[in-house]
Amino acid sequence: MLEYKAHLITSGNSIKTALHILNELSQDAILFVVNNDDKLIGSLTDGDVRRGLINGFTIDSKIDDIIQQNPRYIRKGEKNIKKIIEYREGNFRIVPVIDENSRVINVINFRKIKSYLPIDAVIMAGGRGQRLKPLTDSTPKPLLKVGDKAIMEHNLDRLVLFGIDDFWVSVKYLGKQVEEYFGDGKSKNVAIKYITEDVSLGTIGAVSKITDFKHDYVLVTNSDLLTNVDYEEFFLEFLKQEADLAILTIPYQVNIPYAVLETVNGEVASFREKPTYTYYSNGGIYLMKKEMLKYIPQETFFNATDLMEELIRHNYKVISFPFVGYWLDVGKHEDFEKAQVDINNIKM
Repeated sequence: MLEYKAHLITSGNSIKTALHILNELSQDAILFVVNNDDKLIGSLTDGDVRRGLINGFTIDSKIDDIIQQNPRYIRKGEKNIKKIIEYREGNFRIVPVIDENSRVINVINFRKIKSYLPIDAVIMAGGRGQRLKPLTDSTPKPLLKVGDKAIMEHNLDRLVLFGIDDFWVSVKYLGKQVEEYFGDGKSKNVAIKYITEDVSLGTIGAVSKITDFKHDYVLVTNSDLLTNVDYEEFFLEFLKQEADLAILTIPYQVNIPYAVLETVNGEVASFREKPTYTYYSNGGIYLMKKEMLKYIPQETFFNATDLMEELIRHNYKVISFPFVGYWLDVGKHEDFEKAQVDINNIKM
């Protein structure tokens, strides 16, 4: 996560030094001034330099004389998503992220990402991919290529696009290949940690092994999905509904070619002529409050559906988030072949 360092300059440097860096940043020309401990002090733009020179400072003057001392920033784990949206829509494209000690730990650029969601993401990548044999005999399913990227890389890149930068990946079958492919995440300016399933723990059981989440909200997703879901929209709906768990669901319509009778105690009460019924299928992406994870037992086979049932039983609010965009579970050979065609026609 070193890319953000290009936007940092230490207090005490000259205006001339700042100008050289601003020139290199081109259209992203803004600097954030920090002290020797990387604590945020101010910001500096070309406009600040111009005003400083007009006011009598020279290029050999210290930047401290001309900086903006109250820069906008986002604090790591910022729960106020509306503040982030206001920055983006107010054309504040480049914003520093600071930790609890006001040290700059990242810089986000809304020219490159869509949002900055306060979410940890867990990608479940331990499955055998039995239905995709022989493709998965020597390659784990998450690393099968769709277009020019691995399936899981499409998934991860979509999450990164919405500013999620803390990842955990659950691995089992050929897990070392997954770890070697993605590494620690630095190449994508994110942090990736791995958890290993020694025995199969179901579709969500491995999440119980994670004890160091960074945020109060956790998203769990299967690694073999291709989707263009808007994760900010998903998160905003989760907050609006005051949900404890939200499940991304895929609507399926069933058309009945005949009139359907509705009966009460054997008597016909009404009928519908050739009705269409809509059902909602589990889309394999779950967003929840971190405290819900206490219901996942340790080292036990446990599916996401088990967690849903447990939370419903304890009267937590579990909601459906119907999604009508692109979604494909790459589980079978025909799905894999469809993905190769679709990837050229959808915007991921």
